[in-house]
Amino acid sequence: MLDRIGKKSNDKACNTIDTLIGEQTELKGDVSFSGGLRIDGKIQGNVTAQAEGSTLILSERGHITGNVQVPHLIINGTIKGNVRSNGCVELQAKAEVTGDMVYKNLEMALGATVNGNLVHEADKEAPRLKAIGGADPVIS
Repeated sequence: MLDRIGKKSNDKACNTIDTLIGEQTELKGDVSFSGGLRIDGKIQGNVTAQAEGSTLILSERGHITGNVQVPHLIINGTIKGNVRSNGCVELQAKAEVTGDMVYKNLEMALGATVNGNLVHEADKEAPRLKAIGGADPVIS
């Protein structure tokens, strides 16, 4: 998936793993990162990316109890909290999200579950329509 997301240079996903939280690791507290982060262990706290191209990979053994705000996510584990992404979210077959999810692009495999609201966040720079003849159309 990492080679398909982020077509613009400033919206490009990180395709390397800079940090690994191992299966035997349990963190209590908020985590802030840049680049690529893979979680095989457990985090009790919020997970936030500092850079636009950052990517979070949550393996099937990974668990997060807290809110997640990351541009690009690949989820195959469990999140109990709200998720916000302004990039691409891939929910693999064993993904479980309990909470609301705000996303720009979503890919969901058969078997993945979301117990909460799914809210699509459109591009902030939506193109304006121009009417032929000079007057701007009114769209409501």
